[in-house]
Amino acid sequence: MPPKSAQNAPKQAALISVRVDLAPAGRLGPGKVDLLEAIEDTGSISGAGRAMKMSYRRAWLLVDELNRMFRQPLVEASPGGANGGGAHLTPMGREVVAHYRAIESKALKAAALHLDALQDAAAEPAAGPTATP
Repeated sequence: MPPKSAQNAPKQAALISVRVDLAPAGRLGPGKVDLLEAIEDTGSISGAGRAMKMSYRRAWLLVDELNRMFRQPLVEASPGGANGGGAHLTPMGREVVAHYRAIESKALKAAALHLDALQDAAAEPAAGPTATP
């Protein structure tokens, strides 16, 4: 029997991870959208990369990929120098983030009942494999 603290601990909610395939342009998922939001929050690609624990190069490559995926760029960057440079989302970038988050929210609401059922049926983390006769 699990300890009382484990019995009274709230169950963690099951989540959905939404990935949109925009064939042939590419895939848009939570990591790329989080990066776009971090750029908007920090005002720079390097700051967004640091906030997400990724290298500047990785962040820059993802931004380049995102800008190529759509007919208009999602991120505009100005070069560094004495004034420091920076980056921001374009109106298209903000629109893409809003559409993705709306899809994500509606998917979670639509699947909530089924997610709860799966979570209730899921084994506790401490439970080992069970033998079947």
